[in-house]
Amino acid sequence: MGSIFKPKMPPLPPVQPAPPPPSSEVSQEEKDAIAAEQAAVERKRRGRKSTILTSPLGVEEEAETENKTLLGS
Repeated sequence: MGSIFKPKMPPLPPVQPAPPPPSSEVSQEEKDAIAAEQAAVERKRRGRKSTILTSPLGVEEEAETENKTLLGS
């Protein structure tokens, strides 16, 4: 009765070896391109940093709240 409810499994196919990993050598041109991209990112980061007017603690100046407006006083 066991063979009726549990048919025999076919044999598994043979395991193929993994392909060799790609070489990690980078040509000089690719190194130059990567260095140029990193320099551009650093240059942009420095440019943006100069526009930030607050510190990590927030604005340190007093707010001007006593100005006259067109709608009142």
